[in-house]
Amino acid sequence: MLNKNALLFLLIFTFVNINIFTQEFGFGFNDEADSLSGMGTGFTPSVLISGDVSAAIVGYLGEMSDGADKIDTREMFNFSGRLNFLSRSSFAEGVINLKLVPALVPVSIDEAYIRAFFGNLDFTAGLRKLTWGRADQMGPLDIINLPDTSRIFTEMADNNNLNGIKIAVPVIHTSYRFGQFSKIEVVFLPSFEITSMAVTTAVSPPDPLMAAVIGIGSAERWMPAQMNELSGLINLFLNTNPGKSISDVIPDTSGLDYAQAGLRFTTTIGSADIGVQYFYGRMFQPAVRVDFDFVSNPPIPEIKSVKLIFNDYHQIGIDYAQVLFGFNVRAEVAANITEDLNGDDGYIYNPSIGWSFGFDRDIIAGININLQANGNVRLLNDKVGSNDFFSANFDNEGGRSMTSTRLTAMLSKKFLRDELELRAAVVWGIEDEDAAVIPALIWTRDDLRLALSGGFFLGNSDGQLGQYNNNNFLKISIAYTF
Repeated sequence: MLNKNALLFLLIFTFVNINIFTQEFGFGFNDEADSLSGMGTGFTPSVLISGDVSAAIVGYLGEMSDGADKIDTREMFNFSGRLNFLSRSSFAEGVINLKLVPALVPVSIDEAYIRAFFGNLDFTAGLRKLTWGRADQMGPLDIINLPDTSRIFTEMADNNNLNGIKIAVPVIHTSYRFGQFSKIEVVFLPSFEITSMAVTTAVSPPDPLMAAVIGIGSAERWMPAQMNELSGLINLFLNTNPGKSISDVIPDTSGLDYAQAGLRFTTTIGSADIGVQYFYGRMFQPAVRVDFDFVSNPPIPEIKSVKLIFNDYHQIGIDYAQVLFGFNVRAEVAANITEDLNGDDGYIYNPSIGWSFGFDRDIIAGININLQANGNVRLLNDKVGSNDFFSANFDNEGGRSMTSTRLTAMLSKKFLRDELELRAAVVWGIEDEDAAVIPALIWTRDDLRLALSGGFFLGNSDGQLGQYNNNNFLKISIAYTF
C-alpha cells in the first residue's frame, strides 16, 4: 500500500522548493485561467493558506431515547478542520490540503499534488479528487474516487455537495484544451487503493486501537446489511483459523496489476455540453469467494478460506447538459462491462447499465427545485444464482433486484437577503419502497455558517435506505471558513 507519510514529506519538500524557486526568479501569482495561458513575470509569489474550522453535534434519536448511558459521545461530538496550502507560478503549482481531527492520527492528507502548465497542456501528479460526469451527486460516470459511505447522510444534511466525502487517490492526470470549449483528459491510477472505510465494511478491526484510528464506530453504524453479513462471515473464518490474518482475506492491490486508466473528452455543441469517456478499473464493491467443506452429520460447513475480489471492468459512458426552457438539464449513461459475459459466474458481477437524469430551476416565489434520478440495470439477470454463501450455486448478486432506482428531490428557499436558507431533501428508493427525509435550516453570514439539520429513514427495513431506520439523527453544526 502507498506510504502516505512518505508521500506527504516528498510533496511538502517539492512544494517548498517550488515556492523558493519562484521567489528567486520572481514569477507571478494569478488565477488558473491566467496560468493556463502563460503569465508574465514581475509578481511576488506567496503561499496562499485557506481552510475551515467546524464543530458538530450529531444525536441519534434511538440512543437518546434509551438514556444518557447509551450515547457514544466520541461519535456525538465532531470537531474538525482543514488547512489548504497553495503556491503557484507561471508554469506550476503545488497544493497540499490537510484534514485535522482530534484522534490518534490527528493530521491526514485530503489532497496533495503538483500541477505543471505547458501552454494548453496540464500535467498533475499526486493525491487528488477528480469529478467526471455532470450529475449533481455521485452519477454513474464519477468513478475515480471512492466515497466514504459512513458520512453520506450526515454530510448531505447540511452541505451543498458531497465532494468532501471523496477519498483522494494517487493519480497521474493530463488534460489538453483546444478550441474554445473542448478538452481531452487522460488519467492513470498506479494502484487500486483499499481505504480504511473499504476494510471496515468488510471486517471489524481486531483491537480498540485500530478502531480509534479508523473510526470504526461510524463505519459500523452505516454499514449496509449485506456487508454486515460478510463482516460476520470473515470474523468467523479468522476466529476459527488462528493462523490466518486479514491479509489472507483482502488482496494486496498496490501493484501495477491493479493499475487503472481512463480517457475523457468534453466539448460544447451549440448550447449543449457533451462528454464521452472510457475507463478501465476496479469496482469499489468487493465480491467474496468462500471455499468450504461439509463436516459431521448433519452436515455443517467448515470454512477453508474467504477472499475479497475487486472485479475489473470497462466503462464506456456519455453525459449531456443543456439549458432547456429554463431547466438546467443533466444526463449520464454508462455501460459497465465485466468479464462475466455469460452472467453465470457468481464471483464476477454481471455487466450493467448505469444512468442518471436530473434538472434544477427556480419555480415560484424564489423556491428552487433540484431533481435527480439514478439507476442501474443488471444484464443477464436470469443467470444469477443463490445468495447463500454455502450454496454450490452461490452468486454475489443473488437475492438482489435486477434494477435499482433512486430518486432525489431537493426544495430550497432563501430569506433575509439570502442569509437564511430553508431546504428539504427526499431520497426515495423505488424498488425497495423506502426513503430518507433530510431537512435543514442554514444561516450564513460572511464566513460563518450555522446549521440545524436531520435525517429520518422510512419504509422497508430491508431496503438500502430503510435499513438505517435506527439511525434517525439530528445535527447542529457551526463552521468558520478563512
